[in-house]
Amino acid sequence: MLAVAGVALGVQSSGAQEQNETPALTVAVVKPVERQWPETVPASGWLKPWHEAMVASEISGLRITDVLVEVGSVVAKGQVLVRLAQETVRSDLLKEEAARETAKANLTKAKANAERVRKLQGSGALSDEKAVEYLNAEETAIADVKSAEATVEGQRIKIEQTTILAPDDGMITSRSAQLGAVVSSGTELFRLVRQRRVEWQAEVSARYLPRIREGLDAVIAGPGDNRITGHVRLVAPTVSTDTGRAIVYVALPVEARPPVGLYVTGHIELETTQALSVPQSALVFRDGINYLFTVSNDRRVTRIRVETGRRMAGEVEIVSGLDPSARVVKSGGAFLADKALVRIEGEAE
Repeated sequence: MLAVAGVALGVQSSGAQEQNETPALTVAVVKPVERQWPETVPASGWLKPWHEAMVASEISGLRITDVLVEVGSVVAKGQVLVRLAQETVRSDLLKEEAARETAKANLTKAKANAERVRKLQGSGALSDEKAVEYLNAEETAIADVKSAEATVEGQRIKIEQTTILAPDDGMITSRSAQLGAVVSSGTELFRLVRQRRVEWQAEVSARYLPRIREGLDAVIAGPGDNRITGHVRLVAPTVSTDTGRAIVYVALPVEARPPVGLYVTGHIELETTQALSVPQSALVFRDGINYLFTVSNDRRVTRIRVETGRRMAGEVEIVSGLDPSARVVKSGGAFLADKALVRIEGEAE
């Protein structure tokens, strides 16, 4: 009888100990959710202009008299950027116009002589040699007038070239034009990003190339962690022999206006597939391994090892290790131990 009483007393003491155990933490629990998420390809690369245009002088030996734009200026196609001194070119134009008028006067005289020769031909009043001379003089005078007119037109073009215009809409990114400088033909004065279009030259592993095509969405983390979404414009046909990576050209929206020259990271979105997801706050990272805590019906937690995948909008994909019907501790797992007793938010004691 005493032995039986002792066993009964021991069982009662154990039950009382469990009943008096204090929960380690009050936790919120969530169920894993099935999502439809795009599969992503990680990438990184530079932000560069879609196309750059170089603005240069087409004429030599003239002084810059006006510089009308600065770095960062947004310009329209045909807008005046620089003016060059016109005095020398206008003086040359006046000289060529005078030479043209002289050529026209000579042509008038040559035509009159040729007309008289044509009337006298066959009369014997003028030798054949002299007649040919007058007719040749007329042809030469005609050619001289055409040459003079071409020279005048060339001088007018030079005057137009003293006003340097923007070749396209865009934004000025560099300026080497200095007031008072004497320019040479071909001297770079400005560079501009055509149409203000910036692209992301994303480097991706070559193994993803068969699955990347034009038109796919791509997302980068811009300045201030601002997410910018673009689309694949072009996939490079070659792979670097040094890195085994290829460049994917991603067009970014003009209104985003990301600064050229930044090195950014992001991803390219492939086809959409199913994902089992939980809040990122539920993950516990210890010793290089990801864990979750699940809660059983007796309010004790179990630490389970999981493999993670994609992340999106504060959630993370659980690739393996989690039962879809499990109840997962939403946050605070770092303060829990395996088999710990917890209190669940919203449940009555």
